[in-house]
Amino acid sequence: MNSKRYFLEFSYAGTAYHGWQRQPNAISVQEVMEGALNTLLRQKSSLTAAGRTDTGVHARKMVAHFDGIIAETELNQLVFRLNQLLPKDIAIHSIRLVHPEAHARFDALSRTYEYHINDVKAPFKQGLSYSLYHPLEIKTMNTAASILLEYKDFECFSKSNTDVKTFFCEITQAEWKKNRNGLVFTISANRFLRNMVRAIVGTLIEVGLAKKNSDQIHQIIQSKNRSLAGYSVPAEGLFLTQIDYPNSIYLEHGAG
Repeated sequence: MNSKRYFLEFSYAGTAYHGWQRQPNAISVQEVMEGALNTLLRQKSSLTAAGRTDTGVHARKMVAHFDGIIAETELNQLVFRLNQLLPKDIAIHSIRLVHPEAHARFDALSRTYEYHINDVKAPFKQGLSYSLYHPLEIKTMNTAASILLEYKDFECFSKSNTDVKTFFCEITQAEWKKNRNGLVFTISANRFLRNMVRAIVGTLIEVGLAKKNSDQIHQIIQSKNRSLAGYSVPAEGLFLTQIDYPNSIYLEHGAG
């Protein structure tokens, strides 16, 4: 039986982990999941994810690909067995057969993140949102957020000394909404830079607190200078919520 490529869709609470990617001296989501997968498949398989979440960041939907030799009859049980073996803060949702060249990172068309802020003390949201009790001007924040869609070079929001070939990203959505627990910021793009979403949120919060005005967003982006943008908000409020792929990469059978 030949090895085939699969897309694995899963979610995790990132509180206990030092991000997605394997670390030499710290526990990561990748390490835990590869350990479970290799135990069940009895073969060495590595996971390549759609992106790398930082320490403490959560994912409601993450996708990773792996190559393995799996009988079609076993595929239906693999999701269940992985969920039995993995800790409670990681859940497998589906495993789908894809074309041999399909790539979880490079074939993704878009990614969506949410950032959650609670404006009242919320014991059950600890580790899952950012507590900020100062009143924010949402209308002004949304005016500033809409300016992001006018640009493509976001070096000013990238973590310093990041080894990337380009700072260009195409943002298609950037919007704040009020809910009963506080605020949620939703942002979608074809790709994101390291620490980009948290830096954008921090900058928009400063607009909402009247520490910056919305017109300054133009100046900040054009400067390409990280020190002119706002602070980086804590990881705990950040969730990766959606990753979109072309339907053409999927083959017929799957599980989940």
